[in-house]
Amino acid sequence: MQQGTLMRKVKSKSWKKQRYFKLQDDCMTIWYQSKRTGKIESAFSISDVETVREGHQSEVLQSLAEEFPAERCFTIVFYGRRGNLDLIAGSAEEAQCWVQGLRQLIEPRSFPLTSSLASRTWIRDWFQKADKNKDGRMNFKEVQRLLKMMNVDMNEDHALRLFQAADKSESGTLEGEEFVLFYKALTQREEVLSLFQDFSEDGKKLTLLELVDFLRQEQLEDEGTEELAMELIDKYEPSETARARHVLSADGFLMYLCSPEGSIFNPRHRVLWQDMSQPLCHYFISSSHNTYLIEDQIRGQSSIEGYIRALKRGCRCLEVDCWDGPNGEPMVYHGHTFTSKIPFREVVSTLEKAEPSYPVSSWVLKGAGGAGPQQCKVPGDSKSHGGEGHPKVPMSPSPTLQELKHKILLKGKKIGRLEDVLDGPEDEAPDVSDDDNGAEVEEERRRAKVGGPGWGAAMSTEPWTQLWAVVTSQCRGERQRLEGHHQAGGTQPFLLLAMPAPSLHSIPVVALWPGNDSMSGPHTPSLGNEFVRHNAWQLTRIYPSGMRTDSSNYSPQEMWNVGCQIVALNFQTAGMEMDLCDGLFSQNGRCGYVLKPSFMRDEETVFNPSDPSSREGPGPTTLTIQVISGQQLPKVANSKDGAIIDPLVRVEIHGVPADQARQETKYIENNGFNPRWDETLQFQLHVPELALVRFVVEDYDKTSRNDFVGQFTLAFANIKPGYRHIHLLSKDGTGIPPSSLFVHIRITE
Repeated sequence: MQQGTLMRKVKSKSWKKQRYFKLQDDCMTIWYQSKRTGKIESAFSISDVETVREGHQSEVLQSLAEEFPAERCFTIVFYGRRGNLDLIAGSAEEAQCWVQGLRQLIEPRSFPLTSSLASRTWIRDWFQKADKNKDGRMNFKEVQRLLKMMNVDMNEDHALRLFQAADKSESGTLEGEEFVLFYKALTQREEVLSLFQDFSEDGKKLTLLELVDFLRQEQLEDEGTEELAMELIDKYEPSETARARHVLSADGFLMYLCSPEGSIFNPRHRVLWQDMSQPLCHYFISSSHNTYLIEDQIRGQSSIEGYIRALKRGCRCLEVDCWDGPNGEPMVYHGHTFTSKIPFREVVSTLEKAEPSYPVSSWVLKGAGGAGPQQCKVPGDSKSHGGEGHPKVPMSPSPTLQELKHKILLKGKKIGRLEDVLDGPEDEAPDVSDDDNGAEVEEERRRAKVGGPGWGAAMSTEPWTQLWAVVTSQCRGERQRLEGHHQAGGTQPFLLLAMPAPSLHSIPVVALWPGNDSMSGPHTPSLGNEFVRHNAWQLTRIYPSGMRTDSSNYSPQEMWNVGCQIVALNFQTAGMEMDLCDGLFSQNGRCGYVLKPSFMRDEETVFNPSDPSSREGPGPTTLTIQVISGQQLPKVANSKDGAIIDPLVRVEIHGVPADQARQETKYIENNGFNPRWDETLQFQLHVPELALVRFVVEDYDKTSRNDFVGQFTLAFANIKPGYRHIHLLSKDGTGIPPSSLFVHIRITE
C-alpha cells in the first residue's frame, strides 16, 4: 500500500478511470493521482473511513459484475453523506492487500485509548491536522491553532507553559516524542486520577486486591471478580513490569475505563444473549420503510445502497416495490412518483450476498401493477436463495426464529385465493399494501377480473422451497373474524409456504396500520391492553404516513409500548427516531431481533402501557446518573473558525407515558475539550423493560435553538452501573471517536 497500486476508480458503467493509489508514510492518509496527467486528484484520511466491502457490494460494481470478477472489486465506505469509492484492482491479491490493510488501519478506532497504539494513532492524527506547513515540527503558533481545532479555549500563558515543558530540546518546536508529551499533558484526566487515588494506597498503582475492591464496590461486578481484574491488567496495563507484578497504573486504569469493558453498554449484551427459540411474534424486529429510497419519497434516488446499509445496520424487514419495467424486466421504485428505478434482480443479488443468520423478512413484491409475465420471471432470478445448503423448511405449527434461520420470508399482496383459504367472500377486494394508493388497487381489481395471475400464481412457477410467504389480511372484517376464530379455540391464521408448498402452517397473519402521528383512522387499533394481547399472538407492521413525503419519521416508542413487532422507519433520515431504533437493536449481536418482555408475550396479559401498575413485578426502579465530564467533543458543523462550543448534556427517557422524561445539565462556557459538569440527574422508571435512555450533547445558544453535538442511545436493560464512558455518535449514528462522556450510574429498586 505504501509502494502504491494502480487501480480503476469506477463511477458508472462508462466511467472507469485508472488512478494510482498510495498510503502515505504517516499511515493516516491515502492519496491518488491520475495515471495520464500525474496530477494528485484527492486525498482522504483513514479516520474518515467507516468500513470496507469486498466484491460487488455497491450498485455500480454490481452493474459491472459480468466484466470484472468479485475478487478484484471492493468499496470504501465513508462516514456521513460522502459518496462511496468503488475500486477495481488489477488482481485478487492486490484487492485483498488493500481490503485487509484498510481494515487493520481502521480497527483500533473502535474504542479510543484501548492500547498505546490507538493512543498514538490519535496523537499522530492531531499532529497532522495542526502541522500547517507540513515540516514535521510544530511551533507555538501551530499549537494555538491546534487548541482551537480541539475545542480548547486555553489561557495563552498556560498553553505556553505546557509547550515549553514538552520542548525538551529547547528548539522552539515540538516533534516526535515531544508532541506526545504535550498531548498527554493536555489530555490528563483529573477526575479519573482522583478516582484512581481513592482506591490506591500509594497513589501510584492499584494492586490486584485494590482493583478487585473497585470492581466490586463501584462497578458492581459480583462474579469472577479476581479473574476479571487479572484480565483487565493483562489487557490494558501498558507497562510490562506492572503486568508482571499484577498491578494497574493510572494509564492502565484510564485505558480500562475507556475500553468496551468500561463502557456504559454491557459487553455481554453486545453478543447474542437472548432466547432465540420463541415464535416470530415474540420479538421486536428491526424494520425499514421503502428501503430502496435514500432520499425523499417523491423525487428521491432509488439505490441498492439503501438495502446494503440497512442490512449492515441490522435491519431484518425490508421493503421492495416491484413494478413492470422495460424489456420484460421488473423494476423497483416508489410507484406513481418520480423516484429513480433499479432492476429487481440487483435487489435479489444484494439479499443473497447479505447472508444474515436470522431470517430476513422481505416486505416485498407487492406486485403493485406488475404484469403476469414479468412477475413470473421474478422467482427465476432468485433460485440461489434455496438449495441443499440451507436447513429444511420447519413443519412446526408456529415456527421459531431458530427454525427460520437462513430463510427469507416474503410478504405479498393478497390477490386471488386468500378468500378461499379463510372462507371469506370471493368478491372481496384486494387489500392495499402499505402506502399504495387507490389507483394501484383499481389496477389489481382489473387484473383479477380478467384472470391475470396473482402473486401466488407467479410464485408457483418456480421451486422457491426455501422462501416463505406471509400472506396479509388487511380488511378489518377479516381481521375481526380471524381473531374471533383464534379466541374460540381454533388454529391461528395461516402462513403460506411459497409454492410448491408441502403444507400450510399456523402462524399469525400480519396486520398493518399506517404510523400516523395522531394514530387515528378507520383501522386504528386500541393502544391499551387489547392491542398488547393482539400482538402477543399476531404480527403487526406500522409504517410512516403517506404524508411524510420528505422521508421524515414518527417515534417508534409508542408502537413498541403496545408490542408491535415490525415498526418500519425511513432509515435514510437521521434523527431521534432512528437513534431509538439503533439504540434498541444495537444489542443481541445486532441480529435485528430483540425479545419482547415476558408480560408482552402472554396472550392473557393484563399489561396496559397507559397504566404502569398493570405490570406484574417489583415497584419503580430509580436510575441515578451523575454526569461528570466530557472528552474532546466535536465542533458544530459549519461553525465559524475559532468558535468554541458551550456544551450541555440532556438525558431523555423514552418508554411508557409515565416514564417519558428529560433533564439536562447546565452549560459549560467555551470548553468542548474537557468540560466538567459534576451534576446528578434522577429518573423513576415504572416499566424499565421498555425504557430507552438517550444521552444528547448540545451546544447551548441563548438566542436560537441549540446545535446538536453528539448522542448515544441504549435500552435500559443494557446499562452497566458504575463509572462508565459513553462513546458518542454523530447525527447519522456513526462513531466520532474519541468524543465521550464520563458518568456514574446507580440503579436501585
